[in-house]
Amino acid sequence: MNEDGGKKKKKGGKTSFDILTVIGLIAGLGLIVFGIVFNAPPKEPQMNDRMTDEEFAAAEVKYEEDLAKFEQEGGPIRPWIITDSFIDVPSIAIVIGGTFGALMIAYPLSIVSKVPKLLKIAFLPNKYDPQDYIEQIVDFAKEARVKGLLSLEDKLNEAQDPFLKSSLMLVVDSVEPEKVHNLLQAELGKLDERHGQGRGFFENGGAYAPGFGMIGTLIGLIKMLGDMDDPSSIGPAMAVALLTTMYGSMLANLVFSPIANKLSLRHDEEYLCRELICEGVEAIQAGENPKFIEEKLNMLILQKKKKGKKGKGGDSEAE
Repeated sequence: MNEDGGKKKKKGGKTSFDILTVIGLIAGLGLIVFGIVFNAPPKEPQMNDRMTDEEFAAAEVKYEEDLAKFEQEGGPIRPWIITDSFIDVPSIAIVIGGTFGALMIAYPLSIVSKVPKLLKIAFLPNKYDPQDYIEQIVDFAKEARVKGLLSLEDKLNEAQDPFLKSSLMLVVDSVEPEKVHNLLQAELGKLDERHGQGRGFFENGGAYAPGFGMIGTLIGLIKMLGDMDDPSSIGPAMAVALLTTMYGSMLANLVFSPIANKLSLRHDEEYLCRELICEGVEAIQAGENPKFIEEKLNMLILQKKKKGKKGKGGDSEAE
């Protein structure tokens, strides 16, 4: 994940369009709409041993009535029902307005203003390839091994990732190994904190939206109970009250939570590449063999994958 994801070369990743995110969003919303507008045709009654002739005749009459109603409503697809039964402006205002209001209370302007960039990361991410970073680091290690650390200064222009370039500059400038280690770890900490704030915005949005859906439902129920003198109004009032719960659940489960998870995956991709840079740069400064550095970095990737699998399976703590 990267707040400045639009700057391709400066961030060292290859920008690509995440078609899966778009397909998932369209499919999820499309299936919900289909579930709303689809009207299953009535089933023709079938005679069985448990039915009397009178019961079967009554079932046939009921079938004819249901079939006539089905045809009158326009057949299997009823798009008009969306506007007639599933759109309520006050409910939308309560859920969306309340959720974003709570998020603005919870987060400073510096985080809220980054929401468009975070959405861009979800749909148009920078792809970080660990093997590509290993190849670059090994190439720098070979250069330093043959010509010395100072020779890396002329080769740094080949590095597209600014973190890799600045990290190697510490080595070229002969900064003490302990200071290099502390500086690189501090940068990793900042990256983790910054990405955690952006991810947390959507995670909390996924928690707030159902809550405001329930608030809207309670408001609707209070209004309904206050007007019990008219029984005919109870059904429609109840339907409107429940709409806010539906809106809150949709917003949480189709937008906020999936995007938060996607940002988490983006973070893991970039964080792993930053860890490879830190390990590689320190190994180069220590004068380690390029072949050993390559094996060391590949082992780090394997360890991360194993740790991630154990965390998912519940056998050990997650990453």
